Amino acid sequence: MTDYKVIVAGAGPAGLAAAALLAKEGIATALVAPAAAEDPRTVALMQPSIQLLRYLDIWPGNLEAHTAPLKKLRIIDDTGSLLAAPNLEFESEELNLEAFGWNIPLGLLLPALRKRAEALGVTFIETTATGARTGGDAIHVTLSNMSEISASLCLAADGANSAMRKAAGIATDTWSYDQIAIATSFTHSMGHDNVSTEYHKAAGPFTTVPLPESHSSLVWMERPARAEALMAMSEGELAAEIQIETHGELGLISNLGPRKSFPMKGLTARQFAKDRVILIGEAAHVVPPIGAQGLNMSLRDAALAADLILASKDAGSDSLMAEYNALRRAEVLPRQQLIDLMNKSLLLGLLPLEGARALGLSALHYVGPLKRFIMEHGLQPKRNLPYAMRVS
Repeated sequence: MTDYKVIVAGAGPAGLAAAALLAKEGIATALVAPAAAEDPRTVALMQPSIQLLRYLDIWPGNLEAHTAPLKKLRIIDDTGSLLAAPNLEFESEELNLEAFGWNIPLGLLLPALRKRAEALGVTFIETTATGARTGGDAIHVTLSNMSEISASLCLAADGANSAMRKAAGIATDTWSYDQIAIATSFTHSMGHDNVSTEYHKAAGPFTTVPLPESHSSLVWMERPARAEALMAMSEGELAAEIQIETHGELGLISNLGPRKSFPMKGLTARQFAKDRVILIGEAAHVVPPIGAQGLNMSLRDAALAADLILASKDAGSDSLMAEYNALRRAEVLPRQQLIDLMNKSLLLGLLPLEGARALGLSALHYVGPLKRFIMEHGLQPKRNLPYAMRVS
């Protein structure tokens, strides 16, 4: 007899979503994590992820009023390279969509997911999962207070330094980029027209994403020394720098929100599931914030794990581990490799890489069927979607 059917370690968006999806179907679920810290970032959730929120009855709810639709996505070559790519635009109308997705502050999304998970019956244990051991048909998770709880399966959603991944003996491939990402938000005097713009610069992407009215969020990837200088600037100084980097397209920049910086790293687990542990989110894969792929992939992890658990008599069986590993790696690895190549083509400044990036973006700009394929499969994937992400 186990304490729960599933233990979720980690209370980020993917962990909370996984716990809520399971509890919605009557699965006895515990979520182990300390109280979450405030996070100033926003997340651009594409339509499949929005459908997941709708399935959990938290979209539109109180979230929509504080979010902005992403009706157009622009990629601007701002590297100054001799091999510059043409500007590239994706419009949601081309796919007969109201929007590609919505930009949602994490400060609103996380409480909404937690409140829904609580209402569905998830047991919250506000401590840290520090280790685990398997025995028979159960996994026994050790908590930081030295107590232990058991389940048929553990979903490791405890981040890039996942203790549950280490407990399962899953190795990783990790790497670092010579970049720091700065996240903040700001007000601007000109409208954004619900357009998200990714300026490709020599130090990495500089991405503005619309928020309600004349507000936008920003993810600015820079070299470490430059990022440190930017983080030390006064609000007025940083606002002036943002205005320069946006070429004045959003007008006068003011009223900056809290800012936070993050070193840019990459990670891939060599297995996504093993010994009654399934990895979801950054426990399995970490990518730079390019193309709004990170959290959208993580939510697909969570939704697929829920599907497989509901269809299995033994949630921790070897066959379930193998199926999850095969399905998620088939999607995640190609996306991760493409994001890595795009980022390195900016950072390294090598003409062959710059030429390849310019050629690829030019093909998307000029070849209509290819552009539509990328929109359908990259921004709005429909094939092999988990149940909660399908449009009913």
